[in-house]
Amino acid sequence: MTRIRTCTAASLALLVAACATTPPAPVEDRSRPGSRPRPSASPASTPRAPAPAPGGVHRVQRGDTLYGIAFRNGMDVRELARINRIGPPYTIYVGQDIRLGEAPPPRPMAAAPTRPVTPPSAPATRPVQAAPPPVASAPSSTTAPRPATSVTQVPPASAPPQVGANPPVVAAPPPAAAPPPAAAASASGIRWQWPAEGARLSGFVAGDPTRQGIDISGRAGDPVRAAADGEVVYSGNGLIGYGELIIIKHNTSLLSAYGHNRRRLVQEGDKVELGQQIAEMGSTSASRDMLHFEIRKDGKPVDPAAFLPRR
Repeated sequence: MTRIRTCTAASLALLVAACATTPPAPVEDRSRPGSRPRPSASPASTPRAPAPAPGGVHRVQRGDTLYGIAFRNGMDVRELARINRIGPPYTIYVGQDIRLGEAPPPRPMAAAPTRPVTPPSAPATRPVQAAPPPVASAPSSTTAPRPATSVTQVPPASAPPQVGANPPVVAAPPPAAAPPPAAAASASGIRWQWPAEGARLSGFVAGDPTRQGIDISGRAGDPVRAAADGEVVYSGNGLIGYGELIIIKHNTSLLSAYGHNRRRLVQEGDKVELGQQIAEMGSTSASRDMLHFEIRKDGKPVDPAAFLPRR
């Protein structure tokens, strides 16, 4: 019996020791809101889009030109170059940031707290200074005779013009105002022709971003010709919606654009003449074979019908 009691006591002791060394199971107290596990809020789980820069910024990619960037954003290339301090021949580099507008002016500093303090002291001094004005009126009478003497000296100075007798000099300014209207009547002085022989499918609609030019029908491979003399300033496919595009500069303010070509036959910097073939008609970025033609003045679309001859 003693051995049995000893074994029983020993087994109980081992059982108690095992319970003491085994850690308790984790318990989640759902009665307290603060005890619930919180979801991890790592920055990667909630990405944020970068805030756009003031006025917009375009990062130059391979194939971009300053003319192409200006054309895409409806800007005059000269204004875009001025904003970014880029001089002719408007060379840009891959990775360069081109600002599309002026930077916002700095906000003025408000210094209002110091100004309200000064007005109370001003009225105290103003009544005292009110006395001198009447005193100043007395000396004015003494200065009156001096202008009279200066008036008498003017006639001798006017006498020489009578001897010279030059009335035609006074009549010259009026005719100088006539030349500006004559220059405006000559318009741009550029000869234009239709860039393709097909029929016009759609016309220009001012303010409609989908009707900034005209569409001319044709078949794949038909010749696309320069509408006027000029220089190729863009030849590529980097402008979405235009496909294979060519832009020609005709003077400092006028550009023409030729889109949806199948094949481009000129490169940037090429000089082209009126009627020269510059591309083959196609359907790149279009639902059918056609030419999309635009004319822009100072970066803004204008109606090509105002420049092209009547058919």
